[in-house]
Amino acid sequence: MKQAFNPFLPSYEYIPDGEPHVFGDRVYLFGSHDRFGGTSFCMNDYVCWSAPTDDLKSWRCEGVIYRREQDPLNPNGEHALFAPDVCRGPDGRYYLYYALDFVSIISVAVCDTPAGKYEFCGHVRFKDGHVLSSRAGEPYAFDPAVLCEGDNVYLYMGYCPYPPRHLMEVPKTYTHAWVYRLERDMLTIAGEGKPVAPSFSNSAGTGFEGHEFFEASSIRKAGDKYYFIWSSYYGHELCYAVAPSPEGPFEFGGTIISNGDIGIGGITDENDCNNYIGNNHGSIEKIGGKWYVFYHRHTNGTSFSRQACAEEIKILPDGSIPQVEMTSCGLNGGPLSGKGKYPARIACNLKSSCGTMRGDIPRGGAHPYFTQDGADGDEEAFQHIANLKDGALCVFKYFKGEGANTIKITVRGTADGYFEVFGGGRGVAKIPVFPCAKWTEFSAPISVISGIFPLVFTYRGAGYADFLSFELL
Repeated sequence: MKQAFNPFLPSYEYIPDGEPHVFGDRVYLFGSHDRFGGTSFCMNDYVCWSAPTDDLKSWRCEGVIYRREQDPLNPNGEHALFAPDVCRGPDGRYYLYYALDFVSIISVAVCDTPAGKYEFCGHVRFKDGHVLSSRAGEPYAFDPAVLCEGDNVYLYMGYCPYPPRHLMEVPKTYTHAWVYRLERDMLTIAGEGKPVAPSFSNSAGTGFEGHEFFEASSIRKAGDKYYFIWSSYYGHELCYAVAPSPEGPFEFGGTIISNGDIGIGGITDENDCNNYIGNNHGSIEKIGGKWYVFYHRHTNGTSFSRQACAEEIKILPDGSIPQVEMTSCGLNGGPLSGKGKYPARIACNLKSSCGTMRGDIPRGGAHPYFTQDGADGDEEAFQHIANLKDGALCVFKYFKGEGANTIKITVRGTADGYFEVFGGGRGVAKIPVFPCAKWTEFSAPISVISGIFPLVFTYRGAGYADFLSFELL
């Protein structure tokens, strides 16, 4: 039986900053495009993935939709394509909004179909012709989001690092996220910008304290309310604010998800989080009658090989969105089968005996990490968890009890010890392992588990283990 996992795209694909949009009977995922083993953010060109709205287990690659060299400001391709957004304009065509890394200009490309070949059409500008963010005192143009309602088009953007950094010769404003209304041409600003969410420098008394705007603007409408979504100064969380109109005023709502589960399950800070954390960027979308949040996780022990994940969320009658946890089965429509073979890469929590950390993970140290054998884009690459040492654990959520009585794992490395497996809050198996240079299977009986449960694998012993997969039989 086909199932959906997190990350939900193939293991060789690295799409962060996901903006999901339903056009017709398909949901399209637009995002940045990281490189496995990359040394900086977004080193590849834009691609698009899509799935039927009634089958979120069947994603297909639509191919490259835009290349960095297509922007006239980037003929040599030296600038990366940062987080984009797409909307269907008043003329029925599709518009791709993006920024070239830290150039601080919003560029626009256009296509007749959601996932075809986009062509450059211009830079967002004022009526007098000057480009947005090209003059002193204008907001930093970064991470655009766009909303189109009939003839009304709204552009959201902003960048508010702390402390403020001046990345261009022209001083910028780092005080808020901003919204600008655009003309029907999708390029020309129709009026003055309005602040949407405050930065760290001016949040006192606003209700945004502790979750101020940093980057990663996104916008959605749900019912009669507008939801502005962003990444806070903490980086790992996606927050939201709600307004009665696209231009606000927006009131802080809360956190939707953290890629360390901080803020849920009693976890209050980075010293006690469930996962290795880094920046986060994504949005929400209603697909097939349900709402989901799309976000990303970090792999390969760096910030530069991020992968798309998603979880179902609830928008309550009062408009609030309760924070959700990371799982292994976000788009599956329920828990995974309690029998079958599963890749270790779908672990939703990962930590060492000394906890987790933010940022780059030192190789050869105490910390495990997700990685792959093979080069970037290699469809035969084996993604796995590397460097599980004594006390390290990985968690898979959730499964439904189906009477499995044997568990089998595939590992390699210098490990000389055993994996202890917990399910339903109790120890259910102990799997001895010994050193092996190649992928090797080890198995043990497993106590029958009923209901819906997580599986927790903890390695005990000397050496290290790379963990490829497990099977419930």
